[in-house]
Amino acid sequence: MRTLESWARTGQTTGDTSIFITPGFRFQVVDVLLTNFHLPRSTLLMLVSAFAGHAQVMGLYRHAIAQRYRFFSYGDAMLLERPRGAP
Repeated sequence: MRTLESWARTGQTTGDTSIFITPGFRFQVVDVLLTNFHLPRSTLLMLVSAFAGHAQVMGLYRHAIAQRYRFFSYGDAMLLERPRGAP
């Protein structure tokens, strides 16, 4: 996601990126994200919250905990799609 959004902003196809995606980030090209359930207070959870909204993500996590989903690298995954026209 960082690579694609960095490319959209700079046009660079090689090199490093300094993009740090947190809530409030304005996505330009990514509209679908397949990801697993990440650790609390992690940068990856911030990225997912930026993409799908913090309240929505916390609701998904409450559901995952109640249903005993597996978390972290070898756990269950979720497919998130941004609504058309979302910032």
